[in-house]
Amino acid sequence: MLEDVERWLSTRSWSVEDRPLKKLIAAKRSTGSTVSVVLPALNEEETVGEIVAVIRRELMTARVPLVDEIVVIDSGSTDRTSEVAAAAGARVVHRDEILPRIPAVPGKGEVLWRSLLVTRGDIVAFVDADLKEFSADFVSGIVGPLLTDPGVDLVKAMYDRPLGSASGQGGRVTELMARPLLNMHWPQLAGFVQPLGGEYAARRSLLERLPFPVGYGVELGMLVDSLHLVGLDALAQVDVGVRKHRHQDGQALGRMSAAIYRTAQLRLARGHMIRPSLTQFVRGERGFEPRTHSVDMEERPPMTDIREYVSRRAA
Repeated sequence: MLEDVERWLSTRSWSVEDRPLKKLIAAKRSTGSTVSVVLPALNEEETVGEIVAVIRRELMTARVPLVDEIVVIDSGSTDRTSEVAAAAGARVVHRDEILPRIPAVPGKGEVLWRSLLVTRGDIVAFVDADLKEFSADFVSGIVGPLLTDPGVDLVKAMYDRPLGSASGQGGRVTELMARPLLNMHWPQLAGFVQPLGGEYAARRSLLERLPFPVGYGVELGMLVDSLHLVGLDALAQVDVGVRKHRHQDGQALGRMSAAIYRTAQLRLARGHMIRPSLTQFVRGERGFEPRTHSVDMEERPPMTDIREYVSRRAA
Protein backbone atom coordinates (compact mmCIF):
# COMPACT_ATOMS: atom_id res chain seq x y z
CA MET A 1 0.00 0.00 0.00
CA LEU A 2 1.19 3.52 -0.71
CA GLU A 3 2.87 5.23 2.22
CA ASP A 4 0.50 8.19 2.05
CA VAL A 5 -2.50 5.84 2.17
CA GLU A 6 -1.09 4.08 5.23
CA ARG A 7 -0.54 7.46 6.86
CA TRP A 8 -4.04 8.57 5.89
CA LEU A 9 -5.57 5.43 7.40
CA SER A 10 -3.86 6.18 10.71
CA THR A 11 -4.80 9.87 10.78
CA ARG A 12 -8.12 10.14 8.92
CA SER A 13 -9.98 6.90 9.80
CA TRP A 14 -11.94 7.03 13.03
CA SER A 15 -14.71 5.35 14.98
CA VAL A 16 -17.99 7.01 15.87
CA GLU A 17 -17.01 6.46 19.50
CA ASP A 18 -14.05 8.82 19.12
CA ARG A 19 -16.35 11.83 19.23
CA PRO A 20 -19.08 11.69 21.89
CA LEU A 21 -22.23 13.70 21.25
CA LYS A 22 -21.35 16.14 24.03
CA LYS A 23 -18.11 16.99 22.21
CA LEU A 24 -19.95 17.46 18.91
CA ILE A 25 -22.56 19.77 20.41
CA ALA A 26 -19.85 21.89 22.00
CA ALA A 27 -17.97 22.11 18.71
CA LYS A 28 -21.15 23.00 16.84
CA ARG A 29 -21.91 25.82 19.24
CA SER A 30 -18.39 27.19 19.18
CA THR A 31 -18.21 27.26 15.38
CA GLY A 32 -21.81 28.32 14.76
CA SER A 33 -22.12 25.61 12.10
CA THR A 34 -25.48 24.35 10.89
CA VAL A 35 -26.22 20.80 9.76
CA SER A 36 -28.68 19.56 7.15
CA VAL A 37 -29.55 15.90 6.60
CA VAL A 38 -30.81 14.89 3.16
CA LEU A 39 -32.55 11.61 2.35
CA PRO A 40 -32.96 10.91 -1.38
CA ALA A 41 -36.02 8.68 -1.64
CA LEU A 42 -37.83 6.66 -4.28
CA ASN A 43 -40.53 4.26 -3.04
CA GLU A 44 -39.09 3.84 0.45
CA GLU A 45 -42.24 4.00 2.56
CA GLU A 46 -41.19 0.97 4.61
CA THR A 47 -37.99 2.53 5.96
CA VAL A 48 -37.92 6.30 5.50
CA GLY A 49 -40.25 7.06 8.41
CA GLU A 50 -38.14 5.24 10.98
CA ILE A 51 -34.94 6.92 9.78
CA VAL A 52 -36.52 10.36 10.08
CA ALA A 53 -38.00 9.52 13.48
CA VAL A 54 -34.66 8.32 14.88
CA ILE A 55 -32.83 11.45 13.71
CA ARG A 56 -35.48 13.74 15.14
CA ARG A 57 -35.69 11.83 18.43
CA GLU A 58 -31.94 11.53 19.03
CA LEU A 59 -30.28 14.43 17.22
CA MET A 60 -32.87 17.23 17.00
CA THR A 61 -33.81 17.87 20.62
CA ALA A 62 -33.12 20.69 23.03
CA ARG A 63 -30.53 18.49 24.75
CA VAL A 64 -28.93 17.22 21.53
CA PRO A 65 -29.38 19.94 18.86
CA LEU A 66 -26.93 18.39 16.38
CA VAL A 67 -29.14 18.46 13.26
CA ASP A 68 -30.90 21.65 12.20
CA GLU A 69 -33.05 20.31 9.37
CA ILE A 70 -33.95 17.00 7.77
CA VAL A 71 -35.15 17.07 4.18
CA VAL A 72 -36.49 14.15 2.17
CA ILE A 73 -36.22 14.64 -1.59
CA ASP A 74 -38.85 12.47 -3.28
CA SER A 75 -37.80 11.64 -6.82
CA GLY A 76 -41.18 10.40 -8.03
CA SER A 77 -42.39 7.77 -5.59
CA THR A 78 -45.58 5.91 -6.40
CA ASP A 79 -46.08 4.69 -2.84
CA ARG A 80 -46.58 6.65 0.41
CA THR A 81 -42.96 7.73 0.84
CA SER A 82 -43.81 11.45 1.01
CA GLU A 83 -46.68 11.00 3.44
CA VAL A 84 -44.70 8.71 5.75
CA ALA A 85 -41.66 11.00 5.76
CA ALA A 86 -43.76 14.11 6.47
CA ALA A 87 -45.66 12.35 9.26
CA ALA A 88 -42.34 11.41 10.87
CA GLY A 89 -41.26 15.04 10.88
CA ALA A 90 -39.24 15.60 7.73
CA ARG A 91 -39.64 18.44 5.29
CA VAL A 92 -40.52 16.75 2.01
CA VAL A 93 -39.62 18.34 -1.31
CA HIS A 94 -40.40 16.79 -4.66
CA ARG A 95 -37.47 16.67 -7.07
CA ASP A 96 -39.37 18.29 -9.94
CA GLU A 97 -40.23 21.32 -7.83
CA ILE A 98 -36.56 22.23 -7.44
CA LEU A 99 -35.02 24.32 -10.20
CA PRO A 100 -37.86 23.73 -12.71
CA ARG A 101 -35.94 25.71 -15.33
CA ILE A 102 -33.77 22.61 -15.81
CA PRO A 103 -35.90 19.50 -16.48
CA ALA A 104 -35.04 16.71 -14.06
CA VAL A 105 -33.66 13.38 -15.20
CA PRO A 106 -33.85 10.07 -13.29
CA GLY A 107 -30.98 9.29 -10.98
CA LYS A 108 -29.70 9.56 -7.43
CA GLY A 109 -27.03 12.12 -8.28
CA GLU A 110 -29.67 14.38 -9.79
CA VAL A 111 -31.54 14.40 -6.48
CA LEU A 112 -28.45 15.07 -4.39
CA TRP A 113 -27.42 17.93 -6.65
CA ARG A 114 -30.84 19.59 -6.45
CA SER A 115 -30.93 19.17 -2.67
CA LEU A 116 -28.29 21.90 -2.33
CA LEU A 117 -30.91 24.42 -3.49
CA VAL A 118 -33.42 23.53 -0.75
CA THR A 119 -31.12 23.07 2.23
CA ARG A 120 -29.31 25.67 4.33
CA GLY A 121 -26.74 23.80 6.37
CA ASP A 122 -23.05 24.64 6.29
CA ILE A 123 -22.61 20.86 6.53
CA VAL A 124 -24.79 18.56 4.43
CA ALA A 125 -25.14 14.89 5.33
CA PHE A 126 -26.59 12.42 2.84
CA VAL A 127 -28.27 9.24 4.09
CA ASP A 128 -29.91 6.57 1.92
CA ALA A 129 -33.60 6.08 2.69
CA ASP A 130 -33.62 2.26 2.51
CA LEU A 131 -31.61 1.56 5.67
CA LYS A 132 -33.00 -0.95 8.15
CA GLU A 133 -32.36 -0.93 11.91
CA PHE A 134 -31.10 2.62 11.48
CA SER A 135 -28.84 4.17 14.11
CA ALA A 136 -28.27 7.87 14.71
CA ASP A 137 -24.56 7.02 14.68
CA PHE A 138 -24.73 7.10 10.90
CA VAL A 139 -25.35 10.85 11.10
CA SER A 140 -23.30 11.85 14.13
CA GLY A 141 -20.40 9.73 12.89
CA ILE A 142 -20.05 11.42 9.51
CA VAL A 143 -20.80 14.91 10.79
CA GLY A 144 -18.42 14.71 13.75
CA PRO A 145 -15.06 15.29 12.02
CA LEU A 146 -16.48 18.22 10.06
CA LEU A 147 -17.46 19.93 13.32
CA THR A 148 -14.25 19.22 15.20
CA ASP A 149 -11.56 19.40 12.51
CA PRO A 150 -11.49 22.44 10.18
CA GLY A 151 -9.10 20.60 7.86
CA VAL A 152 -11.68 17.95 6.94
CA ASP A 153 -14.09 18.66 4.08
CA LEU A 154 -15.73 15.31 3.31
CA VAL A 155 -16.41 12.24 5.48
CA LYS A 156 -17.61 8.82 4.32
CA ALA A 157 -19.21 6.26 6.61
CA MET A 158 -17.60 2.83 6.71
CA TYR A 159 -19.37 -0.28 7.94
CA ASP A 160 -19.93 -4.00 7.54
CA ARG A 161 -22.44 -4.88 4.81
CA PRO A 162 -24.01 -8.31 5.31
CA LEU A 163 -25.72 -10.02 2.38
CA GLY A 164 -28.58 -11.96 3.92
CA SER A 165 -27.01 -13.98 6.74
CA ALA A 166 -23.53 -13.79 5.22
CA SER A 167 -21.34 -11.27 7.01
CA GLY A 168 -19.30 -8.89 4.89
CA GLN A 169 -20.62 -10.13 1.55
CA GLY A 170 -22.53 -6.98 0.58
CA GLY A 171 -21.09 -4.21 -1.56
CA ARG A 172 -20.65 -6.35 -4.65
CA VAL A 173 -20.30 -3.41 -7.03
CA THR A 174 -17.74 -1.89 -4.68
CA GLU A 175 -15.56 -5.00 -4.72
CA LEU A 176 -15.96 -5.89 -8.40
CA MET A 177 -15.94 -2.44 -9.99
CA ALA A 178 -15.18 0.55 -7.78
CA ARG A 179 -12.31 -0.78 -5.69
CA PRO A 180 -10.29 -2.05 -8.68
CA LEU A 181 -10.85 1.26 -10.50
CA LEU A 182 -9.72 3.32 -7.54
CA ASN A 183 -6.70 1.16 -6.78
CA MET A 184 -5.50 1.25 -10.36
CA HIS A 185 -6.26 4.83 -11.32
CA TRP A 186 -6.58 6.80 -8.06
CA PRO A 187 -4.50 4.77 -5.59
CA GLN A 188 -4.62 7.57 -3.02
CA LEU A 189 -8.29 6.65 -2.52
CA ALA A 190 -7.51 2.96 -1.92
CA GLY A 191 -8.00 3.37 1.82
CA PHE A 192 -11.73 4.01 1.63
CA VAL A 193 -13.61 1.00 2.98
CA GLN A 194 -16.96 1.97 1.43
CA PRO A 195 -16.23 4.35 -1.47
CA LEU A 196 -19.74 3.89 -2.92
CA GLY A 197 -21.60 4.09 0.38
CA GLY A 198 -24.57 6.43 0.42
CA GLU A 199 -23.87 7.85 3.86
CA TYR A 200 -21.44 10.76 3.81
CA ALA A 201 -21.24 14.39 4.81
CA ALA A 202 -19.39 17.36 3.39
CA ARG A 203 -19.04 21.06 3.76
CA ARG A 204 -21.34 23.02 1.50
CA SER A 205 -18.32 25.02 0.39
CA LEU A 206 -16.98 21.84 -1.21
CA LEU A 207 -20.25 20.39 -2.53
CA GLU A 208 -21.20 23.55 -4.37
CA ARG A 209 -17.95 23.38 -6.38
CA LEU A 210 -18.37 19.77 -7.49
CA PRO A 211 -20.03 18.45 -10.66
CA PHE A 212 -22.64 15.77 -9.91
CA PRO A 213 -23.04 12.70 -12.16
CA VAL A 214 -26.82 12.31 -12.34
CA GLY A 215 -26.89 8.57 -11.65
CA TYR A 216 -25.12 5.89 -9.66
CA GLY A 217 -21.70 7.30 -10.46
CA VAL A 218 -22.20 10.21 -8.08
CA GLU A 219 -20.32 8.70 -5.13
CA LEU A 220 -17.24 7.70 -7.11
CA GLY A 221 -17.24 10.99 -9.00
CA MET A 222 -17.50 12.97 -5.78
CA LEU A 223 -14.55 11.14 -4.21
CA VAL A 224 -12.30 11.55 -7.23
CA ASP A 225 -13.21 15.19 -7.79
CA SER A 226 -12.79 16.01 -4.09
CA LEU A 227 -9.35 14.41 -4.10
CA HIS A 228 -8.28 16.69 -6.93
CA LEU A 229 -9.96 19.76 -5.46
CA VAL A 230 -8.99 19.62 -1.76
CA GLY A 231 -6.47 16.76 -1.44
CA LEU A 232 -6.41 13.47 0.42
CA ASP A 233 -5.97 14.91 3.91
CA ALA A 234 -9.27 16.79 3.60
CA LEU A 235 -11.08 13.45 3.19
CA ALA A 236 -11.89 11.05 6.03
CA GLN A 237 -13.97 8.03 7.04
CA VAL A 238 -15.72 6.93 10.23
CA ASP A 239 -16.69 3.42 11.33
CA VAL A 240 -20.39 3.39 12.26
CA GLY A 241 -20.92 -0.36 12.64
CA VAL A 242 -23.26 -2.37 10.40
CA ARG A 243 -25.38 -1.24 7.46
CA LYS A 244 -28.49 -3.22 6.59
CA HIS A 245 -30.50 -2.28 3.53
CA ARG A 246 -32.43 -3.59 0.55
CA HIS A 247 -30.17 -5.39 -1.94
CA GLN A 248 -30.64 -5.17 -5.69
CA ASP A 249 -30.58 -8.00 -8.18
CA GLY A 250 -27.63 -8.84 -10.41
CA GLN A 251 -28.88 -6.98 -13.47
CA ALA A 252 -29.49 -3.79 -11.50
CA LEU A 253 -25.94 -4.11 -10.18
CA GLY A 254 -24.70 -4.46 -13.75
CA ARG A 255 -26.34 -1.20 -14.73
CA MET A 256 -24.92 0.46 -11.65
CA SER A 257 -21.45 -0.80 -12.56
CA ALA A 258 -21.74 0.57 -16.09
CA ALA A 259 -22.64 4.01 -14.76
CA ILE A 260 -19.72 3.93 -12.34
CA TYR A 261 -17.33 2.89 -15.10
CA ARG A 262 -18.61 5.72 -17.27
CA THR A 263 -18.02 8.19 -14.45
CA ALA A 264 -14.47 6.91 -14.04
CA GLN A 265 -13.84 7.02 -17.79
CA LEU A 266 -14.87 10.67 -18.01
CA ARG A 267 -12.47 11.56 -15.24
CA LEU A 268 -9.64 9.57 -16.76
CA ALA A 269 -9.76 11.07 -20.20
CA ARG A 270 -12.85 13.22 -20.64
CA GLY A 271 -13.24 11.09 -23.72
CA HIS A 272 -16.19 9.54 -25.48
CA MET A 273 -17.58 6.12 -24.86
CA ILE A 274 -17.85 4.12 -28.08
CA ARG A 275 -21.17 2.64 -27.03
CA PRO A 276 -22.78 4.33 -24.02
CA SER A 277 -25.21 1.49 -23.38
CA LEU A 278 -25.32 -1.89 -21.65
CA THR A 279 -27.05 -4.99 -23.02
CA GLN A 280 -28.19 -7.62 -20.53
CA PHE A 281 -30.16 -10.82 -21.01
CA VAL A 282 -33.29 -12.27 -19.45
CA ARG A 283 -34.88 -15.61 -20.21
CA GLY A 284 -38.15 -15.26 -22.07
CA GLU A 285 -40.50 -17.53 -23.97
CA ARG A 286 -38.04 -17.85 -26.85
CA GLY A 287 -34.92 -18.22 -24.77
CA PHE A 288 -32.60 -15.44 -23.69
CA GLU A 289 -33.81 -12.04 -24.79
CA PRO A 290 -31.63 -8.91 -24.89
CA ARG A 291 -32.50 -5.83 -22.88
CA THR A 292 -30.44 -2.72 -23.62
CA HIS A 293 -30.16 0.16 -21.17
CA SER A 294 -28.53 3.52 -21.69
CA VAL A 295 -25.63 4.33 -19.38
CA ASP A 296 -25.87 7.52 -17.33
CA MET A 297 -23.81 10.07 -19.25
CA GLU A 298 -25.07 13.43 -18.05
CA GLU A 299 -23.45 15.41 -15.27
CA ARG A 300 -24.76 18.49 -13.52
CA PRO A 301 -22.38 21.47 -13.21
CA PRO A 302 -21.15 22.81 -9.86
CA MET A 303 -23.91 24.69 -8.07
CA THR A 304 -21.79 27.84 -8.21
CA ASP A 305 -22.58 27.88 -11.95
CA ILE A 306 -26.35 27.97 -11.33
CA ARG A 307 -27.71 31.51 -11.14
CA GLU A 308 -30.60 30.60 -8.81
CA TYR A 309 -28.14 29.13 -6.30
CA VAL A 310 -25.81 32.13 -6.52
CA SER A 311 -28.77 34.49 -6.04
CA ARG A 312 -29.95 32.58 -2.99
CA ARG A 313 -26.47 32.65 -1.44
CA ALA A 314 -26.26 36.39 -2.01
CA ALA A 315 -29.67 37.10 -0.48
